[in-house]
Amino acid sequence: MKTTLKKAQQGFTLIELMIVVAIIGILASVALPAYQNYTKKAKFTEVILATSPYKIGVELCAQTTNDLTLCLKKTNGIPDDITTPAGLVDSITTTGSGVITAKGTAAVDSLTYVMTPSLLAGKVTWAITGTCQAAALC
Repeated sequence: MKTTLKKAQQGFTLIELMIVVAIIGILASVALPAYQNYTKKAKFTEVILATSPYKIGVELCAQTTNDLTLCLKKTNGIPDDITTPAGLVDSITTTGSGVITAKGTAAVDSLTYVMTPSLLAGKVTWAITGTCQAAALC
């Protein structure tokens, strides 16, 4: 006795399976670059957060002296520069007028994060520049 399968019991055809595989491939090709950018951005936050003590030091210096030109490394509460890589931070320097420059390691493409303060009526505002902007990481 021969049994025949009904159309609903036969399963997927080869073309249907190939379409599903193609759709999954397209979704993966879109998701992978977005995920890689997300992880790089998450890593770069370590570089940004490492500037916090310097930012606080410059703001305190500006409030105390009312002059950003006096806000240099190792003066008026501003920490010394970091020249030895630590974690994802390659270096942090504080230059004239309280400008803070942080550089990431090769793991974050050696991008820079530059914070430039301006003092107006006793209030410090920050302008953010650096190569991290072109990479959309800051």
